[in-house]
Amino acid sequence: MAETTDSCAGSHPLQHVAIIMDGNGRWARARGLGAVAGHNAGVEKVRGILDACQQHKISTLTLFAFSSENWQRPPAEVGALMSLFASYLKKETRELCRRDIRLRVIGERNRFSARLQKLIADAEQATASGSFTLVLAVDYGGRWDILQAARQVASLVRDEQLDCEKIDEALFASHLSLGDLPMPDLCIRTAGEQRISNFLLWQMAYTEFYFAQCYWPDFDSAALEQAVQDYYQRQRRFGLTHDVAERQSA
Repeated sequence: MAETTDSCAGSHPLQHVAIIMDGNGRWARARGLGAVAGHNAGVEKVRGILDACQQHKISTLTLFAFSSENWQRPPAEVGALMSLFASYLKKETRELCRRDIRLRVIGERNRFSARLQKLIADAEQATASGSFTLVLAVDYGGRWDILQAARQVASLVRDEQLDCEKIDEALFASHLSLGDLPMPDLCIRTAGEQRISNFLLWQMAYTEFYFAQCYWPDFDSAALEQAVQDYYQRQRRFGLTHDVAERQSA
């Protein structure tokens, strides 16, 4: 790991990186290939990025793999993406166990086939003891996440298990998909796009953003290193003034 990362970490070390993996289709088209080839190339990048995150002592990596809106893509592409997901779970679960990586899948699973739902549950169970966490957001949307948390909290109030006066940000956040994990410190989006696309809307209130120009299949450990170094050059203020934040981090 680069020395600047260690020396500039201060009071906000990089614990959780979230990545919007964008540009698979454009990467494929630029090479005269079909969209599925781009998604295949994108999947191949995950292992290397996991390695790089572990080298940087990042404890959680969240990948936006398939959004709620992606169901609107051509049926053949959606089917190929679901097959890729199933293949990844079957091929990588043993490797994740070996590398002490816990897999979490967040999103609305009821639109998946029964077979895919079982593969997800089996992979999560097999890797449950891992110390590093890989989160795959599949059929996920930030609005859905907030809505399902609101329903859970409302049910507790309705059943008289919770006084509505006791509801605060911490309690509400505990019902979100990543309620037991640290908030993302850094969100990376590839392919030059600069939007959040309904990803972790609540969780990224104070996340730092980094926009990489390369497509996801071209994003590698060197590109991650650039993003990490950029993060450590920033001052995280969380709404404070520059001077107050500087005194608190001293």
